[in-house]
Amino acid sequence: LEGLARNAGKHAGGVVIAPSALTDFMPLYCEEGGGAFVTQLDKDDVEALGLVKFDFLGLRTLTIIAKAVKTIDAERAARHEPPLVMGSLRVDDPAAYDLLKSCRTTALFQLESRGMKDLILRLKPDNFEEIVALVALFRPGPLQSGMVDDFINRKHGRARIEYPHEVLAPILKPTYGVILYQEQVMQIAQVLAGYSLGKADLLRRAMGKKKPEEMAKQRSGFVAGAKARGYSEKLANDIFNLIEKFAGYGFNRSHSAAYALLSYQTAWLKAHHPAAFMAGVLSADMDKTDKVVTMIAECRELGITVEPPDVNRCGYEFVAVDGRTILYGLGAIKGLGEGAVDAVLGARASGPFADLFDLCRRVDVKRVNRRALECLISAGACDALGPHRAAMVASIDDALIAAERHVRDAAVGQDDLFGNGAQPITPAFADVEPWPSERQLDGEKETLGLYLTGHPVDRYARELKEITRTTIADLKPSDEAVVMVGGLVVGIRVLHTRRGDRMAFVTLDDKTGRIDLVMFGEIYQRYRERIVKDALLVVKGSVSVDDYSGGFKMTADTLYTIDEVRAAFAKRLVIDVDTKDAEIGPERFVDQLKAILHPVRSGKCPVVVHCRRPEAEGDVVLGEDWRVTPDEGILRQLAALAGPERVQIVYDG
Repeated sequence: LEGLARNAGKHAGGVVIAPSALTDFMPLYCEEGGGAFVTQLDKDDVEALGLVKFDFLGLRTLTIIAKAVKTIDAERAARHEPPLVMGSLRVDDPAAYDLLKSCRTTALFQLESRGMKDLILRLKPDNFEEIVALVALFRPGPLQSGMVDDFINRKHGRARIEYPHEVLAPILKPTYGVILYQEQVMQIAQVLAGYSLGKADLLRRAMGKKKPEEMAKQRSGFVAGAKARGYSEKLANDIFNLIEKFAGYGFNRSHSAAYALLSYQTAWLKAHHPAAFMAGVLSADMDKTDKVVTMIAECRELGITVEPPDVNRCGYEFVAVDGRTILYGLGAIKGLGEGAVDAVLGARASGPFADLFDLCRRVDVKRVNRRALECLISAGACDALGPHRAAMVASIDDALIAAERHVRDAAVGQDDLFGNGAQPITPAFADVEPWPSERQLDGEKETLGLYLTGHPVDRYARELKEITRTTIADLKPSDEAVVMVGGLVVGIRVLHTRRGDRMAFVTLDDKTGRIDLVMFGEIYQRYRERIVKDALLVVKGSVSVDDYSGGFKMTADTLYTIDEVRAAFAKRLVIDVDTKDAEIGPERFVDQLKAILHPVRSGKCPVVVHCRRPEAEGDVVLGEDWRVTPDEGILRQLAALAGPERVQIVYDG
């Protein structure tokens, strides 16, 4: 069995073209349940038969550009300006190159990976030819061979630009003397060995196939041609050796230039029309929640507001409504489905929805079922249709029953009792307490993948400010100072060092900004159990400039959970009590306070009750037997007893 084909492999974009039916030339295969035919011969045999195989690449970037241009053209039409023609853009726009050189290349075609950003940072491209070179250089061969370092050093004047022969200078000048493209090999063969372009193309194909016997044939022809044009055999062999070495790294320049043009166009759009471009990017990746989250974070970096979903304003896709605002796409709400969104938009065509009951009456409830309504409400898309999200979720059953009754009555022609066209009776919303902020944010995270109307850090903001004395936005690099900062874990990237150890890059977000934490082997091993998505951490470490991004990074020394930092640094727990507001009465308040504190009387943090009466106020410090270790559970119980704003941990002594 060894060596036999296990199954029919299929190229993602390969298409075979024949002058008549393919079955005139070869047997075909169709996988069970599929509709696409596959040749039963591999690509080499197909070409040996004289047929052509083309690779047609479908790029979503083309769709992104088309969406952005459509939005831009609508804005330009409103100003009576001609439409934007991407094909006529100049390729020397300073703003586009400033964007590239600052490594703000997230969402740009071919230029957004971390490795590519590192290459851009080193190369600092300032013309279109260097964008073409970027695409060709960012491949394993050139990166591992030293070709990339050679190219960059020559570009910045750190290495001398040399040519194998002065006659090749015009060919290799755009790439600083480095043979980078297959077309350059063809030109070298044409100029040095007198090859026709057809024969030079055979040399290019031989290089691409990496067949030793074919390259040996090409060498003899190359050397003979060079000698016939007056060049020495040694020079011809030396240059062919260069070409042969290049065979593993060569890239097709026309392919690289076509990709580079798309890269430049996306850079130009991001530099000049960021909202329209980012709306196109978000719409193209609506089904990938992680990608949507990343791109919305990029929008914030660009100063673009992404407004929460709204059934009365938003469409299926993300839409830029002006140069700095994007409306959320309803299609990006998880658990909703395209059919439900189409039903909502179809019903909205006759006018905005008045409330949740009106929405349910007008949509097809078979397509917009209870689950879909819960998703819409949790995502905040129905915030304008009811008192609050908890009341709307609690009223879904009544709304669906009323909608079914309305459809049934309409089907039998039953109107109101007196036939005067009165509006149908609308049920009342359920009388329930609003969701706490944590429940509301959890709903947004579940349906949208991110927090839109708030941030989990908000409830800890006052406490974190006391603990850390700073925010991520205020961090500054220092060689000596050790700082503390708190935030939510929003990204984790674990990799192996050259020694085989594991280290991590952790992205921390405190709403004011984000910073990457660098955690080396020993530190990562010590704290890895605490590094989980959406965990709130307080980090002690040093801040420095990140050479890769130009921003700041933090090397972590110590990590605390919020409860650990409370246990380590809390000086006292203060409970503020206003006796006239204590509805349960002073005696019962004391009894309940004892019941909460009694099970946890083994800590080091003093408890202070600050009593306020109409005639006086003062502090009561509970005895040492009542010291506690303040954690999330105790604080929640105390907040329920005294009120969330009246329980505070003090850290300043």
